[in-house]
Amino acid sequence: MTLYSPGRDDDDRRMGVRSAVWIGAGYAAQGLGYASVVTALPLLKSRQGIDDAYVSVVLLLVCFGAAGGSILADLVAARWGSRYALSGGLLTIATALALTTFFTPTPVFTLIFVGYSVGLGAVDASLSMQGVLVQARLGRSVMSRLFAAYTAAAILAALLMSAFAAGGESASVAVGAAAVVAAAVALAGFPRFEPARTVVLHQGRRTRPPGSRRVVLVCGALVGTAFLADSAVSTWSSVYLHDALAAPAAITPLGYAAYQATVLLSRLAGDHLVPRLGRTASAAGCLVICALGCALVVAVPTVGAAVTGFALTGIGVGILVPLAFTAAGEAAPGRSDEIIARVNLFNYAGALLGAVLLGALSAPVGLRVAFLVPVVGLLLTLPAVRALTHLRPAPDPVAR
Repeated sequence: MTLYSPGRDDDDRRMGVRSAVWIGAGYAAQGLGYASVVTALPLLKSRQGIDDAYVSVVLLLVCFGAAGGSILADLVAARWGSRYALSGGLLTIATALALTTFFTPTPVFTLIFVGYSVGLGAVDASLSMQGVLVQARLGRSVMSRLFAAYTAAAILAALLMSAFAAGGESASVAVGAAAVVAAAVALAGFPRFEPARTVVLHQGRRTRPPGSRRVVLVCGALVGTAFLADSAVSTWSSVYLHDALAAPAAITPLGYAAYQATVLLSRLAGDHLVPRLGRTASAAGCLVICALGCALVVAVPTVGAAVTGFALTGIGVGILVPLAFTAAGEAAPGRSDEIIARVNLFNYAGALLGAVLLGALSAPVGLRVAFLVPVVGLLLTLPAVRALTHLRPAPDPVAR
């Protein structure tokens, strides 16, 4: 075992910048693939002859599969390093995306999506592991900009899908392109990803450092709540504008578009703002801004207020997620791979709650009132901000 410490010489900086570029490409490949699949769902439903109920079951399986992929990434990172988990996950995603471009029997189609979800979870976890490692090498915050690459690619995928649909082309073209990008980044990026691993094995076994559970719970609460708000807006904003506010068809996508735009802008600014404002103030501000955004949707039932509320929510979510993963990695620098994999599980719990709870409440109370769910969740997470101030980095080495 050799010790790894963040270098400050020119060669190490150049290596760090190169790694950051390729890790950013990994985020972009993940965003491109996920957005392609989500926006292609209507066409996939038609081709496969499946209904909304079946899609709901598949999406539920995706959440569980992604959680399993995150755990798998932890195991792989412990043995060989997170770059193996990242490249393996991207190749799994590429294979699954390629298989969705043509008709398969429904059971096979379901297995393809389960395989995709395992890759999705592995890539989610390993990208954050890689992000923490490259920040340590560079000695500065870059996590928000890495997440911005994901958001920008997701927006691009939605635009590409719209263009292909308008031109009468098959959604398979866009999904196939995302598969090619994922495979290319996996193969070309592997030697350029960060090679370090931070889970030290003692006689083939891992020991859990003291205080790690507190780090996971505190940072996991922030991640879970952020994805609760994200899932609520992503899943239900267009439905709310169309069904509850009777917005014209041309207006209904604007809520989600405004949300994604502010997520991107906040992530581009986050690496500059968080160090200046401080992590505690930034996290508290994000939670409050998100809560105000969702509360505006509830309080003022107009199209303008709803779009504004969704945009405000995006500002908070955009910064909160990379902030939480960075805090988790820095609180356990010698165990960041393991800690991040466990924190990443809260991602899927929050996403599932946001989609399911609002849907369950839409019939009895209406979607407008249902948006109180993320408001309550965000406010209940505020005490975690105080705990965030007490997380102290452990002096563990990073193994190579």
